[in-house]
Amino acid sequence: MLFHRRSNYTKHSNYTRFCQATGSEEGGSLLYSHRDEKSLSDPVCPVAEAAKCLGDKWTLILLRNLAGGPTRFTELERTGEGVSPSVLSSRLRELDAQGLVSRTSYNEIPPRVEYELTVKGRDALQVVEALRAYGTKWLLPEVALVN
Repeated sequence: MLFHRRSNYTKHSNYTRFCQATGSEEGGSLLYSHRDEKSLSDPVCPVAEAAKCLGDKWTLILLRNLAGGPTRFTELERTGEGVSPSVLSSRLRELDAQGLVSRTSYNEIPPRVEYELTVKGRDALQVVEALRAYGTKWLLPEVALVN
């Protein structure tokens, strides 16, 4: 089923192919919204933009690990994921700059810093949940239940 809306996307664009594949433009349930105001030379793909923001290996893992509430740096280090302290620090700075995570420093000795998801970060947990569901269904080996 093909849904087509007049836009700046060409007939054979990725947007059109996406709509053909998902049939999801009808009824406002489109996961991929296009922007009519953009020119052909500057199309913005929300999926590509979200992938730039969330597509790093550690970003989704960190969002998952922060879902339980404020978390200290050392707790994030100890999750057993194998991220180095320098990469963890760098990613947390980037997530803070993107508005996905907030950093709170406490004036204590020893110093205490906690990281917490912002509203924007909590909204991104939908992506984490979708990946968890996909991974559970398609990537994990089937486990036989024994009564």
